[in-house]
Amino acid sequence: MIAEVIKANELTKADPVFGQASFNDHEQIVFCHDKDTGLKAIIGIHNTVLGPALGGTRMWKYANEWEALNDVLRLSRGMTYKSAISGLNLGGGKAVIIGDAKTDKTPEMMVKFGQFIHSLSGKYITAEDVGTTTPDMDIIRDVTPYVTGISEARGGSGNPSPVTAYGVYMGMKAAAKFKFGSDNLAGKKVLVQGTGHVGETLISHLTKEGAIVTVSDINEARMQEMVAKYGATIYTGEDVYSADVDIYAPCALGATINDLTIERIKAKVIAGAANNQLANEEIHGRVLQEKGIAYAPDFLINAGGIINVYAEIVGYDKAEALRKTENIYNTTLEIFTFAEANGITTQQAAMSIAQKRIDDKKKETAK
Repeated sequence: MIAEVIKANELTKADPVFGQASFNDHEQIVFCHDKDTGLKAIIGIHNTVLGPALGGTRMWKYANEWEALNDVLRLSRGMTYKSAISGLNLGGGKAVIIGDAKTDKTPEMMVKFGQFIHSLSGKYITAEDVGTTTPDMDIIRDVTPYVTGISEARGGSGNPSPVTAYGVYMGMKAAAKFKFGSDNLAGKKVLVQGTGHVGETLISHLTKEGAIVTVSDINEARMQEMVAKYGATIYTGEDVYSADVDIYAPCALGATINDLTIERIKAKVIAGAANNQLANEEIHGRVLQEKGIAYAPDFLINAGGIINVYAEIVGYDKAEALRKTENIYNTTLEIFTFAEANGITTQQAAMSIAQKRIDDKKKETAK
């Protein structure tokens, strides 16, 4: 499955950074290296029109530096539109650290990375992501104020994953409402691909509502946990994309909807937490539209996490953060309605609304 995704999203080794296909008028790319700690990181700042670029730091054992660069470019761009469509006064940024979080990460590495963040004077604000944790953010906080998602003991909101999952759940219910006429997920067959912190919390919401949940993950132990805790079923077929389910929820790798998988998808709704689910936004968004599959744009429905950590900046109020996250349901329905009325894909609809907010702010600033 992973090899399939990577093959569908192979990189063209063009001149970095401007020659990358994923480069989208990014404002700044920062390459960070420290020999003593082994730190190799890339910070991508896509757009700061609406405010400082906020986005998590992902630590991953990338196959090569080209793959890491491509990832940070795609992710940072996605954060711009995620914040814009969520009504937050934030720009889009992201960081990646090249390495295995289980074996390569050290407190000293996190300190050095925090110092690189601090050198940007607040243009980029970090948070946790795949491979990084709340304790890592606490270490970074020791050397810079430009970090969110710190522990509650230090005045932060802690792990944002539960709020992210709640937003995905709200977006999924809205997509079900549009496609099936009801947002009741009881009895609906849902395949959750990826059982990390967000995936597990989503599974919890779904099983409480009575959905029939099937899980897929490269980690056998995690899948067995989901069976024991929530009564989920492990997917045992050879092709997860052609599973006979109502809803497909990608919550792991990006670009799982690509040339190699899209024609095999049987689900009528796609709503998940993974970033950049469409390998090609234009082509694959249109194919999903033609197939009658209701696609809930990922950067819209997985925005709960950034809504939550943004609240740390303006003064944390958990109830207010959850209220704004719950509104993802209404925004998702508006996107589906707008897309249908204008004969465009849901991805195009969400992007156009987010871009308009950025453009309006740019015009206002230029006056």
